[in-house]
Amino acid sequence: MSQPVPLHHLDHKDLRVITDRGAAYGDDVMFCPTFPQEFRAVQAHYPIVFRATADGGYEALALFGFEAGENLFLTPQGWDAHYVPLAVERHPFLIGRHGDELNIHIDLDHPRVNTTVGEKLFLSYGGISEYLERINSVLLTLHQGLQAMPAFVQALREHELLESFVADITLQDGAEHRLAGFYTIHEERLHALPGAALERLSRDGHLQAIYMVVASFAHMRDLIARRERRHAA
Repeated sequence: MSQPVPLHHLDHKDLRVITDRGAAYGDDVMFCPTFPQEFRAVQAHYPIVFRATADGGYEALALFGFEAGENLFLTPQGWDAHYVPLAVERHPFLIGRHGDELNIHIDLDHPRVNTTVGEKLFLSYGGISEYLERINSVLLTLHQGLQAMPAFVQALREHELLESFVADITLQDGAEHRLAGFYTIHEERLHALPGAALERLSRDGHLQAIYMVVASFAHMRDLIARRERRHAA
């Protein structure tokens, strides 16, 4: 059960946060949200896909596995990639709002939160730790990035650049899996766009992000290879 509360330097002065990566800390997830400003870092390791949302829009996701609860980047040694997406790194913190002001909340029931091991949040003589400064930056970047997603999605929809896909995966042992319900960039339509449309996408800051999504799709093969190695172990 989640128990988010506003973070307070007096109420939570003794709290620590475990930063190790593992299923015990909630990292066994198939994907996490991402956003255009993060695509360059994400595409170096993970496929970027889109999923329809309940409000009729789309969200961008960094893909870690092929089924719920599967994260192929988790190993007994931790997270097997140089970059951990911000939506994963931010746990157990989240952004809350008090009127027009944004503030940090912490989930006191999260398995990372304790008073004995991990990173301190507040210094003994007052002030916040370097770790909490990093979390401040992570949450602000994440918030601003997700706020920019609707404009990016609108540009994709305007040019009909989203297409659904189904990936049928057959492992060497004969096991079959189907990845469905996601969308990617329609490359033929992208390549057919007139110069004026490409110039506008570039001017609005969307074109590079689009090509990052296209490039990231090559990591589907890497995910399959990770799945093969895990099942062979």
